Amino acid sequence: MLADRDALLRRLHELRSEHRDLDTVIARLEGTGIDQLQLQRLKKRKLRLKDEIAWAESRLLPDITA
Repeated sequence: MLADRDALLRRLHELRSEHRDLDTVIARLEGTGIDQLQLQRLKKRKLRLKDEIAWAESRLLPDITA
């Protein structure tokens, strides 16, 4: 169980890092005349990363039943 948690924490760190990197890339590319389709793909990838981050974070939180 502890190894699973550690692996999930590492994956969460990787996802957050990639999300930040994409945020930086998108900010630099907007308004530069880049292909809008490519920009749209980057933004979709960023949204998928956000969903994966939320999923990983929810897996790390203990279940609380009231």
